[in-house]
Amino acid sequence: MNTALAYKGYCGTVEFSAADNILFGKVIGIRSLVSYEGDSVTSLQKDFEGAIDDYLEICAEKGVVPEKAYRGSFNVRVSPELHRDLAVYSATHNQSLNATVEEAIKQYVTE
Repeated sequence: MNTALAYKGYCGTVEFSAADNILFGKVIGIRSLVSYEGDSVTSLQKDFEGAIDDYLEICAEKGVVPEKAYRGSFNVRVSPELHRDLAVYSATHNQSLNATVEEAIKQYVTE
């Protein structure tokens, strides 16, 4: 089940508050807090898109470059043994360490 919203390259969570009987969420992948809510999926999507548009407009007004949600790079810490095993696997399969990790992550995420 996909519980994320997407708009203009930004993704957001979808959560439910039984106490308030609303759907709500926040944009993920950026440091700025951008949140939204709605009483239906349609109103949640609309408020999410409005929150993204507002965020981009505020950035433009302030002359600030909006944060990119995902740059395509991140640091991962693994044990020295796993690092060695990945390097050996990559070398014996004629591919870079990055390509091996990307391939493994794609396989894991699409399962």
